[in-house]
Order: sequence, then C-alpha cells, then structure tokens
Amino acid sequence: MRIDLVTVLPDLVRSPLEHSILQRAQDKGLVEVHVHNLRDWGLGRYRQIDDAPYGGGGGMVLRPEPLFACIEALQDQLGQPYDEVIYLTPDGETLTQPLANALSLNENLLLIAGHYKGIDQRVRDTLVTREVSIGDYVLSGGELPALVLIDALARLIPGVIGDANSALSDSFQDGLLDFPSYTRPAEFRDMEVPAVLRSGDHGAILEWREVHRLDKTRTRRPDLLPPSDREESIE
Repeated sequence: MRIDLVTVLPDLVRSPLEHSILQRAQDKGLVEVHVHNLRDWGLGRYRQIDDAPYGGGGGMVLRPEPLFACIEALQDQLGQPYDEVIYLTPDGETLTQPLANALSLNENLLLIAGHYKGIDQRVRDTLVTREVSIGDYVLSGGELPALVLIDALARLIPGVIGDANSALSDSFQDGLLDFPSYTRPAEFRDMEVPAVLRSGDHGAILEWREVHRLDKTRTRRPDLLPPSDREESIE
C-alpha cells in the first residue's frame, strides 16, 4: 500500500512514522508513506497557502490553488488515479474498524490533513472522494487524525504484524470489545489470574473470553449490540 500525506506541518508527522509498527511496515516494503509539504505548491514569493474566508469570520482557509496543484502533480507522478483521496475533517464519517478494514484493501491512498478553518469547499467537491473523522471533537489540524488512520490501516496489511490473528481479534473486528488479558506472574499482590486461563483447556478459554467480551461490551458500549443482547451480565 502507498499512502501520500499532504500537510502544512511535515515535521509534525515524520517522527511517528519512524517508530514501531509503522517503521517495520515500511522497512518490510509493505507500506510506503510519502509526506508532502503543501507549501511546495504555495503561491508567490511567500508560498501562500491560506486566506481569509469569504463572508467573514475568524480563522483562515486553505486556498484551492495549492491543493489542486499538489494533488494533480502527485496524481501524475503516481501514473494512475488514487483509490481514495481522503480529507481528514471533524465533519467526515467516523473512522470505525469496518471502515479501516475496507480502506486497507486499497493500493493507493492520498490523505489531506486540513488546517486552520479547513480547506476550500471546491477541493472537497471536486477532488476529495471520502471525508473521515476520528471523533466528535476538534483538533488543531488533520495531522494527528491522519496518523491515526495510517496506523489503523498499516497494522491490517498482511505481514505487518507477526501474528495475523492479533489484528483479527482486536476490539471492534466483530462488533465486540476485546477480552481481559493477563500475563505472568499468576499471582500478584493477592490478585490471581483466572484459573480457566491457566487450565490449558482451549475450549473453556475461548468460552470464557467470549463471555467476558460480551459483558464488557454490554457495560461500556451497549450501542454496539442489538437490543436483545444488552441486558444480561455475567455478574
């Protein structure tokens, strides 16, 4: 998978891309992430990229000319249309695990990290194919949401995570939250690991995990469950 990220703050996003799973994904050649500074397509001597909004009001809006020039140049460089041109914005569709699963099947994605009061609507109407939000709150820019999306996608690419079953059993993959996890020691400060997890009985372990996943989902995110499954509890 190739991901191109357009931002006005390239230094902000580079460090997270150079560590942990994202770094390993790139080292293995499974994911390419290319960061592009929108100011390279800025206007005039001072590389202007923003201006005051028509109609008045506070804040600045990213101008259409740099964004059109940037995206069209990257499109020509790629040599084919991007599978998706995604704008990270609070008023986009909420990022969910099913959406991440679907996007991870693409080969080429272009992400636009908004800034200030957003981007000119003509870019959204003409070039953007999908708008994504990571939650119902506002950040200073789209760089952190873009990194969240990249991380969510990269770990789903086959070969990025050593244990493929780990990603498949994550919270939300099948509509439920994850089960409680324990490791050594078996007893710590008078708190013991449940006996069933130390029993070696894989059937009983699977059953225990499913019961606790369902109970955690009922308690914390009942909205994920159909009404018929929201009442019962293991307590």
